[in-house]
Amino acid sequence: MQIHGLNKTTLLDYPGHVACTVFTGGCNFRCPFCHNADLVLAAHTQPTISEETFFSFMKKRAGILEGVCITGGEPLLQADLTDFIRRIRSFGLKVKLDTNGYLPDKLNELLKEGLLDYVAMDIKSSRSGYPSAAGLSADSFDYGRISESISLLMHSGIPYEFRTTVVAGLHTPEDFDEIADMIAGCNHYYLQSYEEKDSVLLFHTGDNAVSLSPFSPEELRTLTERLNKAGIPTTLRGI
Repeated sequence: MQIHGLNKTTLLDYPGHVACTVFTGGCNFRCPFCHNADLVLAAHTQPTISEETFFSFMKKRAGILEGVCITGGEPLLQADLTDFIRRIRSFGLKVKLDTNGYLPDKLNELLKEGLLDYVAMDIKSSRSGYPSAAGLSADSFDYGRISESISLLMHSGIPYEFRTTVVAGLHTPEDFDEIADMIAGCNHYYLQSYEEKDSVLLFHTGDNAVSLSPFSPEELRTLTERLNKAGIPTTLRGI
């Protein structure tokens, strides 16, 4: 496992549980609003934590921690993720996985083996806007993978959530009408505000460059109401 970071205690990352958060390196997306860009673009330059160091920490926190959140990057890219999760669960701990949903086969393997207790999947945009929001070429993007992961989670029998980081310059209110159709029947959907960095990010669409910025709190609340009226149980997170 490429462990590039450890948040030793969190009450936020795994809803309802005292947990720690493990950060993995590498990703198959290039989202222009990524908040862990160093782990995506230059994981090899980031400090690492050995598995033995991590599990030594786990032993010391026995009786305190209730779960482990595995995030990234994209954790499903890690070849030895399954064994890593099995070892975590041997401590009697729950496992939450954060994923972009682009590797449904690997997600399904973990679900079928009963290794996951909670999954948070990012919904990057509407079907038509997905390649741009994921930073990938429209010609190579396979939306079917996203659709399959959505279906897997909705039929998994375990707690899950869908969530979208809302970005002006990438999203319009109409995108969320399409997202509502994509995740119709889901249990939980969260909207998160994009956080501006110190430098302005530019998203390139052909020959154009679009500045990314947050929606206003009022716009986000209006969007949340719009989704709830459409039958999607939506919560605004972090506002």
